[in-house]
Amino acid sequence: MSTTTNTKLSQSLTQTSEWKALAEHYKKIRKIHLRDLLRDKNRHQDFSLRVGDFFLDYSKNRVNKDTLKLLFQFARKSKIREQTERMFRGEKINWTEDRAVLHTALRNCSSHPLVVEGLDRMPQIRVVLQKMKRFSEDIRKGFWKGVPGQPIQDIVNIGIGGSDLGPRMVCEALKHYASGPSIHFVSNVDGTDISETLKKLSPESTLFLVASKTFTTQETMTNAFTARTWLTQKLGSDAVKKHFVALSTNSQKVSEFGIHPENMFEFWDFVGGRYSVWSAIGLSICCFLGYSHFENFLEGAYRMDQHFLSSPLEQNMPVILALLGFWYNNFFNAASHAILPYDQYLHRFPAYLQQCDMESNGKSVDRFGKKVNYQTGPIIWGEPGTNGQHAFYQMIHQGSKLIPADFIGFKKTLNPLGQHHDILMSHFFAQTEALALGLNKQELNKELNLSKTLLPHKIFEGNRPTNTLLIDRLTPKTLGSLIALYEHKIFVQGLLWRINSFDQWGVELGKILAGKILTEIQTKKIEAHDPSTSGLLSEYLKK
Repeated sequence: MSTTTNTKLSQSLTQTSEWKALAEHYKKIRKIHLRDLLRDKNRHQDFSLRVGDFFLDYSKNRVNKDTLKLLFQFARKSKIREQTERMFRGEKINWTEDRAVLHTALRNCSSHPLVVEGLDRMPQIRVVLQKMKRFSEDIRKGFWKGVPGQPIQDIVNIGIGGSDLGPRMVCEALKHYASGPSIHFVSNVDGTDISETLKKLSPESTLFLVASKTFTTQETMTNAFTARTWLTQKLGSDAVKKHFVALSTNSQKVSEFGIHPENMFEFWDFVGGRYSVWSAIGLSICCFLGYSHFENFLEGAYRMDQHFLSSPLEQNMPVILALLGFWYNNFFNAASHAILPYDQYLHRFPAYLQQCDMESNGKSVDRFGKKVNYQTGPIIWGEPGTNGQHAFYQMIHQGSKLIPADFIGFKKTLNPLGQHHDILMSHFFAQTEALALGLNKQELNKELNLSKTLLPHKIFEGNRPTNTLLIDRLTPKTLGSLIALYEHKIFVQGLLWRINSFDQWGVELGKILAGKILTEIQTKKIEAHDPSTSGLLSEYLKK
């Protein structure tokens, strides 16, 4: 494709007939209230979708059938189906790093080969999975022992980014199923993180999993060396081989650290950090839950993969969620999107999605190297219900910003206790109804007969859009499907915005500058910086 053609395409996204049709349609629908849309008795049926244990109701969105028709036309223009097939085939859709994107292969439960550059990748993936199974079973059964001969009672996962957020979130979400050693996570290079963790542990029965693809990540390796010092001061240097395991691709650095190469669990450059929970990075999950639960977790993701890959766009759950988010982001100017799980086990899920989405689609240059003239990825945030209701829901209900939200709930609780779950779910359903319908002046006067002074403050405008995802029960399979659902939603939105969802160059500059500044702090010689940074460094060095 020529540069001239690339430039023309890059500049024309908002000038395509599909975008213009959506812009015109927005003018017609933007003032229509959800109250009016929800008068249609068939709306729930027409705007909902069931996939396995998942039921999605998207009827409380500011869309009608014409909106969806136009959105699906835009999706087809973006070649969603073709690009999805390219990803699953292992083509190099991560074009800035010239890499395939194959986190889906890690959970491929079929017997089909996946040939990339003439090599079937599935055998090597299965070898690592079997190694994870054997190792985790040895840990859980007490066969793997520390230097003094004690079984492992505590496991510390040392990582950062996807090497921390993924396994941490999954272990929290599925701890109801846990039966292995206690699990701990250290990520922050702030010494407080590892200091507070080590206080609770005994070196004789502690195993460290060092999760770093390159084994050079500054934060991870700083914490790993601190952990090694803590261990060897009490047990000697030979203890490293029995108390440290590496999740990495760099066998040389792993050996230099003192970890035996046999205790390195490999993953590959076609697995991005924020998509790596399905890989060897999930070893902590295997040890904590048991490998059979990890297998079910992979299977759940595989099921969602197959739905995404094979279902028509109009019945495709990730595509529908992606298009609705695109609609609010690019036509209603909604800057953020809230993730609101009504299950305490999922309290880390919004933070996990925050990285997955914002690191993927926080881009402003398109696939043709041109700066975009439209909004790309939204700000992702949230907390579990009902805690969020007593914190930030006020802004969602009555604030000046439009904040679309996903409500995630479960029909059955893992902890039946009196009326707790019914009370929780009554709030779950009530919040989406209140956000959609609001409370107008006439209703308030009829119910409360308020004074003119107080009346305006009690009005709820409503017309705040939500998706409701109702799942049968939180299990390893449904959690796997849930994560895969959002991974594919993020991928589709990247295609709609013509950006690369699989690189993350934006984090590199800060790393480079941090290395330079660290040297200056250590030598107490400040080099050239802007006046603010120089002044701050001078103030810091007065300590």
